[in-house]
Amino acid sequence: MASIEEEIKQQKKFDNEHQKAAVNIMFTSNWLYNSNASRLKKHDITPEQFNVLRILRGSNPNPLMLSEITGRMLDKSSNATRLVEKLRQKGYVEREQCESNRRQVDIVITPKGLSLLTKIDNEAEEWNNSIKTITKTEAQELNRILDKLRS
Repeated sequence: MASIEEEIKQQKKFDNEHQKAAVNIMFTSNWLYNSNASRLKKHDITPEQFNVLRILRGSNPNPLMLSEITGRMLDKSSNATRLVEKLRQKGYVEREQCESNRRQVDIVITPKGLSLLTKIDNEAEEWNNSIKTITKTEAQELNRILDKLRS
């Protein structure tokens, strides 16, 4: 198991453990992101598009407005409009004008989008194993600490 210092080939010590933890979180976040991106690449979608599909599956069969999708995304700075359009072009989502408010556009996941998510879910075991190097108790403690950090 390589330390963060070894991973980033750092020569001098961190100023303190809090700085080290922050760098370690950012480095690990990028490692997880890239691992996730690699597994999704064969399905021709990005992690951000995957996030949109999962959000829409969670609300299915109820449609969501773009602002609702943006509010639920992991990366709030993602361009949800562009992501939804790319997913629409691939047939994974549909945009529908709201009957009660013509200015509102509702977004729903299609059966093709649901099928893709099922396929990805069935392949998730291998990716999940990459993060099972920690115990369930350690994962619970990590989640508690990360939640505390954001509060």
